[in-house]
Amino acid sequence: MQDQNSSTKTEAAYQLLRRDILTTRLMPGAPLKLSALRATYGVGWTPLREALSRLEAERLVTAISNRGFAVAPVSRAELEDLARARMVVEMPLFLESIANGGREWEDAVVTAHYRLSRCKTAVDDPSDAAVDKWDESHEAFHAALLSAATSNWLLRFRSTIADQLRRHHRFLGLAPTLRAAAGLKDGYGEAMDALREAIAIEHHTEIMEAALDRDVERAKALMTAHIGYTLHVYVHSEDNCANPYTVRAGSLKAVSG
Repeated sequence: MQDQNSSTKTEAAYQLLRRDILTTRLMPGAPLKLSALRATYGVGWTPLREALSRLEAERLVTAISNRGFAVAPVSRAELEDLARARMVVEMPLFLESIANGGREWEDAVVTAHYRLSRCKTAVDDPSDAAVDKWDESHEAFHAALLSAATSNWLLRFRSTIADQLRRHHRFLGLAPTLRAAAGLKDGYGEAMDALREAIAIEHHTEIMEAALDRDVERAKALMTAHIGYTLHVYVHSEDNCANPYTVRAGSLKAVSG
C-alpha cells in the first residue's frame, strides 16, 4: 500500500511539472529548486526527485552537475531540428492514415476539426486558458489526422516531437509576438501577421479536406507548409527582438493587460 501511495504521488508530481513545462509556465532554462517546487505543488522530496528524473529522460528537464535540475532550454537550432524531425516522422503517418482511414477515422477528423474551429485563437484571446484550450484542440486535430496509422514507434516519436514543439512555439514565437503587439515593442506587424496565419482555422480546414478527399499530393503540400509555420512565426519575432528570452512566456495574461 505504501509503494502504491508513493507511486501515486510521483505520478501527480510528474503530471503537474510536465504540464507547466509544456505550457512554459516553468520557463525554458529556469532552475527547478526542490524547496520551491515542494511549496508550489505540495508534494514531498522523493516524488519530486523521481518526477524530475522521468522528465529528464524525456528531455524536458536537464540535470546540472552539483546544481540540481533546470527546465530544458529552447533554441532556434533545436526548433529547426524539431521541424525536420516532424517532417520525417509525421508525414509517413499522415499518408498512411489517408490510405487506410475508414469512416471512423473520417468522423474523428471532422469532429476534432469542429472542436478546433470553436476555439478562440491567441490573437483573439491571449489568456492562458484560451491558449491552453486551443493547444489541446490543435493537438487533438493532428492526432486525429494520424489516428489510422499503425506504427506505434512512429506515433510515439511523433508525440515526443509534438511536446517539444509546443513549448518552443509558445516561448519563441507566441508570447514575444503577443507581448509586442500589446504595445510593449514596435515593428511587430509582420510577426503578428505570421502568427495569425499560422493558427488560422482555414489552413486546418484545407488539410482536412485534402485528407478526406484522399488527395495525397495536395495533402502533402499543405502539411509541409503547415509544419513550417512555427519557425516562420519565430523568425519574424526574432527579427524584431534582439533577445526573445527576456519575455515572460508562461503567463500570457500579462500580454492582454
